[in-house]
Amino acid sequence: MEPFLFSLFFFLLGASAGSFLNVCICRLPEKESIVSPRSHCPKCSKEILIRDNIPIVSYILLGGRCRNCKEKISVLYPLIELLTGLVFLYFFYLFKLRLELLPNLIFVCSLISISAIDIKHRIIPNEISIPFIFLGILFSPLLHITWLDSILGALIGGSTLYLIAAVYSFLTKKEGMGMGDVKLLAMIGAFLGVRGVLLALVFGSFLGTLGGLFMIIWKGKGREYPIPFGLFLSIGAVVTLLWGNGLLRAYMEFIMSFR
Repeated sequence: MEPFLFSLFFFLLGASAGSFLNVCICRLPEKESIVSPRSHCPKCSKEILIRDNIPIVSYILLGGRCRNCKEKISVLYPLIELLTGLVFLYFFYLFKLRLELLPNLIFVCSLISISAIDIKHRIIPNEISIPFIFLGILFSPLLHITWLDSILGALIGGSTLYLIAAVYSFLTKKEGMGMGDVKLLAMIGAFLGVRGVLLALVFGSFLGTLGGLFMIIWKGKGREYPIPFGLFLSIGAVVTLLWGNGLLRAYMEFIMSFR
């Protein structure tokens, strides 16, 4: 019974955290405070009652509509809450109650917010990426990397992507990616260190390429259509965090098998 209660607690805690992430996702791009005013319907501005603000449950009970104006509520809200709840649950099983649980949850929550904002607005807010660079450095002892590795990870991550963007811009006379992606990769480097940020960049670039091909072939978008690269960098960071060492080891064993 006790493991079940712990699991339920972490899922509900994650869903509640997801509710707060929804506030950040909606307000940060608009330069609004995430503290006040209280949650309200974006259509009619009516303040949302506490009973209508229960993660996931309220959306289902209300049929996905505002109680006051009956306008549809974006399905993104319960999906973010569900995703964050599952992340908390999985990380609890993965890290138990060890010290690295907290910084890793904070890290992934920031990536969820950034990804959703990048998908909706094609921007990565400085209000998340810049403070979290310093937060990653602060948390580095709990993440089993050194202070130096964290600082170098931020510097190398940011400078590598900046150099790639500068070269692309010089050769094509077009902007390939924004500075938001550069600061995001610096943030990822602060949490994952040098090797981790380079792996995240490789994974993110591979996934971004697949995403671009999907938009061109299946969606009929042109090559100039902007893709939310922050989303793919974030996925690459999570893949690196969870399975990076194993994937790298498997790759090296695969290469060595040909010798």
